[in-house]
Amino acid sequence: MKELSLVICVYNEESNIAPLSKQIVEALNNYTYEAIFVNDGSTDSTRAEVLKINDERFKLLDLKMNYGQSTALQAGIDMAKGEYIVLLDGDLQNDPADIPMMLKMARDEDWDMVAGVRANRKDGMFLRKVPSKIANYVIRKSTGTKMKDLGCTLKIFTNETAKSLNIYGELHRYIPVLASLEGATRITQVDVNHRAREFGKSKYNLSRTTRVISDLLLMVFFKKYLQKPMHFFGALGIITLGLGVIINIYMLVLKFYGQDIWGKPLLLLGILLVMGGIQFFTIGIIAELQMRTYFESQNKKPYRIKKFTSTKVK
Repeated sequence: MKELSLVICVYNEESNIAPLSKQIVEALNNYTYEAIFVNDGSTDSTRAEVLKINDERFKLLDLKMNYGQSTALQAGIDMAKGEYIVLLDGDLQNDPADIPMMLKMARDEDWDMVAGVRANRKDGMFLRKVPSKIANYVIRKSTGTKMKDLGCTLKIFTNETAKSLNIYGELHRYIPVLASLEGATRITQVDVNHRAREFGKSKYNLSRTTRVISDLLLMVFFKKYLQKPMHFFGALGIITLGLGVIINIYMLVLKFYGQDIWGKPLLLLGILLVMGGIQFFTIGIIAELQMRTYFESQNKKPYRIKKFTSTKVK
């Protein structure tokens, strides 16, 4: 088994391929590794530039269309065979020279994941830095993940940790959260070099904000209620149904004293709340059944074992 597998997602990065591959060779000269370029449906000469590298350590994984960074990362991880798996941007903003230091940390200190923190970030202030800081703060507070820079792609994992991830949609921003959900408790972070983009155009824009918020809600639900969805939907059902019942009892009392309650907005609200409460209970039951199917059909366990050893002293 190779020491390292580098997974590098590229989409229209033709000008960055040659210098990046050269930097990887220089940085990892003393290691056994494979570098997997995942071509995420590029429409320029990215594919041809990867094939020009002409080095058996470098591999090209061609996707049939542009699936997005999360799916491309998952495809690369699925193909990786190294003892440790590294995620690296293909735009030269991550520095391959940081990888040996991160690998040493992971090995010597037995970390499941070492994540990079972009020191002296070389991005625009208002379109990149400020939104990123706000997003990182909100995600930390919402998920309890104590990571300073969730947007930095440069990360190194043990093979087992990386293979346990299921990255889809736009969840690449929440990899530390996904890792912790899969039982990776040994997670740390370290400052890494960050460089300004020299070639090509950034694929980032503020239109992703709504997707980030939607994924955050999903991660909060996964973090707190993945194995107990009825606790979430049941609580909503109790509150909603309770309010509906109280309103309807109040309206019944008014009717008893001779008031005309038909068509009053409060009556309609009470009926809607009762129906909504019943719906929440129904959704909770269905979600519980789906979770049972998820675990039992795949023989998955709701727990992760770190180590199982004998207490007998040799």
